[in-house]
Amino acid sequence: MKVTSVNIGRTGFISVGERRVASAIFKAPVAGRAAVQALGLAGDEQADLVVHGGLAKAVYAYPAEHYAFWRTVRAQAGVSAWNDALAPGSLGENLTLEGLPESEAWIGDVLRFPDCALAVSEPRLPCFKFNARMGFAQAASLMQQSGWCGYYLAVLLPGSIEAGETFRVEPGPREVRIDELFRARVPKSRARS
Repeated sequence: MKVTSVNIGRTGFISVGERRVASAIFKAPVAGRAAVQALGLAGDEQADLVVHGGLAKAVYAYPAEHYAFWRTVRAQAGVSAWNDALAPGSLGENLTLEGLPESEAWIGDVLRFPDCALAVSEPRLPCFKFNARMGFAQAASLMQQSGWCGYYLAVLLPGSIEAGETFRVEPGPREVRIDELFRARVPKSRARS
């Protein structure tokens, strides 16, 4: 398991229909080490602290394995070409991780990196800003249907993190997985079985 990218973003304004709303969903990879603090990565912001950020949702991780799906559906929606790359951070995540999908991430598991430790806390629920970020109106629905939501992490041990680092998972109580909690929180008609 490894970190393929560390991503941060600043709050700006995006167009959602005819409205302009504050968002920090546009994340970009950082070069070198990034400081990991109690409330997230240094230099990263969250525009809506009601649904993002805070101690339990300080860092958002997304599995790199799902990127091929999003490249394909964006091309099918006509918002990108078939061979267009999808840059790390495009799902709004702080950490693009390889090797830990939602079906293997349990609430309370600890991700132990060389210089910090993060605990799996809850799934991400997509909002209307995700549609704007992906460029088509069905993106949030596709995230709900697929269950490929990523997960929030709480900072247990501050430090720093860098792309290319490996990490190990220290099992927590192993009572509820991210994909199970996601399906429980998403309306039944939209969640994948």
